[in-house]
Amino acid sequence: MPAYRAPLRDMRFVLDELIPALVPIRLPADEEHPADEIGQVLAAAGHFCETELAPLNRVGDEEGCIFENGTVRTPSGFAEAYRRFREAGWTAMGCDPEHGGTPLPATVTTLVQEMISSANLSFGIYPGLSQGAYRSLNGHASAALKQQILPRLVDGTWTGTMCLTEPHCGTDLGLLRTRAVPHDDGSFRLTGTKIFISAGEHDLADNIVHLVLARIAGAPNGVKGISLFVVPKLLPAADGTLGDDGAPGRRNGVRCGGIEHKMGINGSSTCTIHFDDATGWLVGAPHTGLRAMFTMMNAARLAVGVQGLGLAEASYQGAVAYARERLQGRAPSGAKHPERPADPIVVHPDVRRMLLTQRAIVEGCRALAVWTARHLDLETQPPDPAVRREAADFVALMTPIVKALLTDLGFAATNLGVQVLGGHGYIRDNGMEQHVRDGRIAMIYEGTNGVQALDLVGRKLGLAAGRPLRRFFHPVAAWLEAHRDDAALAEFVRPLDKAFVRLQQATAKIARAGLADPDEAGAAASDYLRLFGLVALAYLWARMAALALARTDAHERGTGEAGAGEVSAGESGAGDAGRDPDRFYAAKLATARFFFDHMLPETGALFAVIMAGGRSVTTFEEAAF
Repeated sequence: MPAYRAPLRDMRFVLDELIPALVPIRLPADEEHPADEIGQVLAAAGHFCETELAPLNRVGDEEGCIFENGTVRTPSGFAEAYRRFREAGWTAMGCDPEHGGTPLPATVTTLVQEMISSANLSFGIYPGLSQGAYRSLNGHASAALKQQILPRLVDGTWTGTMCLTEPHCGTDLGLLRTRAVPHDDGSFRLTGTKIFISAGEHDLADNIVHLVLARIAGAPNGVKGISLFVVPKLLPAADGTLGDDGAPGRRNGVRCGGIEHKMGINGSSTCTIHFDDATGWLVGAPHTGLRAMFTMMNAARLAVGVQGLGLAEASYQGAVAYARERLQGRAPSGAKHPERPADPIVVHPDVRRMLLTQRAIVEGCRALAVWTARHLDLETQPPDPAVRREAADFVALMTPIVKALLTDLGFAATNLGVQVLGGHGYIRDNGMEQHVRDGRIAMIYEGTNGVQALDLVGRKLGLAAGRPLRRFFHPVAAWLEAHRDDAALAEFVRPLDKAFVRLQQATAKIARAGLADPDEAGAAASDYLRLFGLVALAYLWARMAALALARTDAHERGTGEAGAGEVSAGESGAGDAGRDPDRFYAAKLATARFFFDHMLPETGALFAVIMAGGRSVTTFEEAAF
């Protein structure tokens, strides 16, 4: 099983070259965290993931979590790794200094999340849930709750969860039954059962704080009557309040009823949690819980997309290592290594097709994730409210696309990784099939990818008279217009232009159809999301190709210009391309050509399906299924 190596060189290319070209707005954080400091953070994260987390990935898969007497024991090594993770300060990443955090930009935290997901997704779910809980509480909780809880989430001594799903309802939260009864001391008593709660019980931290959606007596029906509560596993003070000392003590009415035995992510505890007259505190105003929880859920959806990316990267590395070493047959055009008994399978065209598909997925999706993360920074940091609003529009539009596209493509990439190894990929010894099993959940949780597609066509297309769409359509159109006559970029500009026109026409079609019959738009939703996502990747690949061409042209002119963020020969994850900047840009350009030749043409088929309409879907007789 090959060792994971953090792809630092490509990460620096995206951060240092692509993002400044896409979003040329400087932020205060850019001055506070110069490129060399960011490089050190990424290198340190990569080293931790390579040496501490990756070796535990298979352990977590094979051992899983153990549920005994209401408690959960995580796999061997997880607790010690979490202690080192916490002591190294990674739980403070991206949090407010007021609570002891390290306020790194979202672009950087996104790349760290990718590395964690590549190295050990099951482990990463524990601190990942805490990050989400931190965001929700920091945005909506009272000052007193923030002071009592957030520093402990930041230092990692406490962890967090999000408790939405109930046995009888998942996506339709308006049906939830968990109830909350107010008490004279300002707290509430919660009763109900939540299922599929990631990190709901474990042995990594001193305490667990659950963010729970529940309904106060007399609340309106449906989602308008939902409130959000913070419910700790342990109550620090004897009077049932969160005391200032923070030392967990009396057990709250929170009980783990069992853990799920899953297809993958076995090292992550997925729990049934019972709340039996449990003490909790209201977060925000009554009946506004869904809005507060969506602060957590939107960030979680972006993070889940990055999980798909991380697994695709890990699978690609394993497939490349095997393809270089496995000897089998000869290349169709003749022996490439006549001194050996057979050629390595990397010479075979179909193997190269699979590897290039994985590579194009990984590098394109990384660019899309970081581009979206840059707008998360723009949403909060600039003093100009117009800039913040535009960034918020972009994030709202791209969140369902990032979540669904990156997990769909990431899963496809992990399947290709198994195929490259053949029978050796299907067995457990080489670790490739684990990526497939682990990746399957990413298309399901935090809102299935079908739900993401419905969110895109049902809410985002018509939001503010289509204003979010303009945040994507306008820059793409402007770049195409600026480069329409650039002969050097014609092989990228022309197919992007054609696919972009398809996207515009499909958007108009769905908008018209949705007004007449919402089922028509719903039938086209998943195909439309994929079409949109592929066009977004094509735009990013065209921009990356332009940067690579400029670098290779500069080299040919003998200017000696090196790529931003050039790495040393020994930097982890750099590979041959990292040691040779010219090879890096040549490989980037070749991968862009592969994407445009072999992956972007799918937009033609998607466009045809969308334009055909949804009649065959919507009119099929229900009884005939």
